[in-house]
Amino acid sequence: MSVYTELTHADISAILADYSLGTLSAFEGIAAGIENSNFFIHTQGEDAGRYVLTVFERMDASELPYFMHLMKHLAANGLACPDVMQRRDGSLLFEVQGKQGCIVSCLPGKILDTLTETQLTASGRALARLHLAGADFETRRSNPTGTIWLAEKIDAVLDKTADIYGHDAADLLSDELDFQQSCAWDSLPSGVIHGDLFVDNILFEGDQVSGIIDFYYAHDAAYVMDIAISINAQAILLTDQDQSRTGAFLNGYESVRPLEEDEHAALPLLLRLAALRFWVSRLYDALFPRGGAITQTKDPEEYRKKLLLHRHGMPMPR
Repeated sequence: MSVYTELTHADISAILADYSLGTLSAFEGIAAGIENSNFFIHTQGEDAGRYVLTVFERMDASELPYFMHLMKHLAANGLACPDVMQRRDGSLLFEVQGKQGCIVSCLPGKILDTLTETQLTASGRALARLHLAGADFETRRSNPTGTIWLAEKIDAVLDKTADIYGHDAADLLSDELDFQQSCAWDSLPSGVIHGDLFVDNILFEGDQVSGIIDFYYAHDAAYVMDIAISINAQAILLTDQDQSRTGAFLNGYESVRPLEEDEHAALPLLLRLAALRFWVSRLYDALFPRGGAITQTKDPEEYRKKLLLHRHGMPMPR
């Protein structure tokens, strides 16, 4: 959620003119994240409130309706997630500076840097509720970061990775890609997954989840892949507490949606795939940076270490 498109008070006021959300009183850019331009906006008047305005930077415009309707579906099915605000003409997207954007409800709670085991359990429950709430969402979206994407990105970064991080890192990329291309996950239970449930996409009030945000990586995939992404992002700190923290997350998830045996069996390998996916993404962003007024590039080495952890076989709690 970096700011690449800078908006003025007049820009946002003009956008709000097509909504019934009040008039703009204040706004501020949101620096966390790396994909879109985001702003907190505060309105005044009869319909005063606090909202999040997003300008989409590099997403396929044809796919944006999917995300808008998914968020409205999940919110309508009781998930604590942003609801997309409708414009006066009933549409869900606006245009500014040649880009599309949306305004969504601002949820209570705050983002935490690190989760306790109690909070990890709550996060696991919230992810399971997301999977259940999206089970009857009819629109399909394929995985945008599957093995074809991985192969293309690894090919793009391989030489620079060898030069900057060493040949061992480049060899690890190639070897893990070969392994993952030999795997198939089509038989696992699947549906809508969040795809990016890092700690900066979860809001907490105390130890309870008050909201899940940023659905712009959502797609159809094995539910356990979402679990693997979330465990890597939230539970794995590369300490001796990782197994216990992973167990806390899984206990929360399975209290709402118990895993099948084949999901348990697949999880160790999908933890590797999830680590590879985010290592490659971070490598690409670090080696081919984009300009932005407020930007944040995340450390690729964190996910190289997580991949090595899973390749060495971190024991899975049961």
